[in-house]
Amino acid sequence: MSKIIAITGKGGVGKTTISGLLVTRLISNNYEPVLAVDADPNTCLDINLGITANKTVGSIREEAREIAGKGLSSGISKQQLLEMKIAESLVECKNFDYIAMGRPEGPGCYCYANNVLKEVLKEIAIQYPYVVLDNEAGLENLSRRIIQKVNLLIFVSDSSLRGLDTVLRLYQLAQDMEIKFDKLAIFVNRQKRNEITNEMSQMKKITGSDYLISFPENEEIGSIAEKGESLFNLSEKNEIVLKIDDFIKELI
Repeated sequence: MSKIIAITGKGGVGKTTISGLLVTRLISNNYEPVLAVDADPNTCLDINLGITANKTVGSIREEAREIAGKGLSSGISKQQLLEMKIAESLVECKNFDYIAMGRPEGPGCYCYANNVLKEVLKEIAIQYPYVVLDNEAGLENLSRRIIQKVNLLIFVSDSSLRGLDTVLRLYQLAQDMEIKFDKLAIFVNRQKRNEITNEMSQMKKITGSDYLISFPENEEIGSIAEKGESLFNLSEKNEIVLKIDDFIKELI
């Protein structure tokens, strides 16, 4: 059965970097293949993984509708056409595959397309022991039940009081929306001082989080981000890499 890891938090705290690190380190520790799902409309997880996604699920509905409107889908149902197009958007790599949800395009309701996506993702996900879901800021994708339940929900924050307060609000929102998860982790990213503060400890207590991990600012990761390089290029002895590896070993 697939283990699904979903990452969320407020904007600009490094969610996509954390998602990319989890994908690359799962692979490096031989927990593969991994399905990387880029559910952030900004769609930049592919860069962190050293690949290029030319199609997103968000563009598929309009493309499928255009094909159907021109009568080019004779003999195939609307759902089959959508399923085929979603499959075409999957980027297949050696140790992982990648799919990007992207932005919805054009007017109209996307409920039907979302329902098809939900079913297709369910079918795709069961083929992988691990699925890493990089969400947009907030809980919209989880509240829409694109993924019904996650094994691990990770809230990413910076060390500011506003960032930590956002985590508490997201946690309460998850409770209100009855989002289902087995375990909860809080990652406090880009700390200038690598320490667990009283505010962080209090946040862990309030949320009942299973894991609380702090990550200091990291020059090598910053350099890779500036150059648009893959996180696969990180040194095995990088401090953040070692922390992620320890976390994965404890988790699994």
